[in-house]
Amino acid sequence: MRRMDEKGVSPVIGVILMVAITVILAAVIASFVFGMGSSVKKTYTIAVTASVSGDDIIITYQGGPDADKVNSFTITKCGNATTLPTLNTTVGSTATCTDAATSQPDHVVVVATFADGTEQVVLDTYV
Repeated sequence: MRRMDEKGVSPVIGVILMVAITVILAAVIASFVFGMGSSVKKTYTIAVTASVSGDDIIITYQGGPDADKVNSFTITKCGNATTLPTLNTTVGSTATCTDAATSQPDHVVVVATFADGTEQVVLDTYV
């Protein structure tokens, strides 16, 4: 025999689920309409490598699919070097910084600036 207080459970749960789905769908649509989805910047694909040769750290621009969009490179850290070299935007170009040989790995960070004005760290490594 069926109890009278169990009759309305299923419709109530159904209505709650429908309201929840409607709210989530409205939030997703609103985020696209008001531009929240467009604030993500493009990630460019290029390659820069660093290697050690004696007391020198050699940074090489390897290129990549977005090589033509690079305006400049900034080397913000190159081991313990006091003078930071500059890296040319020509694929295959190298920059060398002389660093006193230490037993610690040297930290190298290279930031690229692209044609649209965005900056992206393209190399952050220890050599």
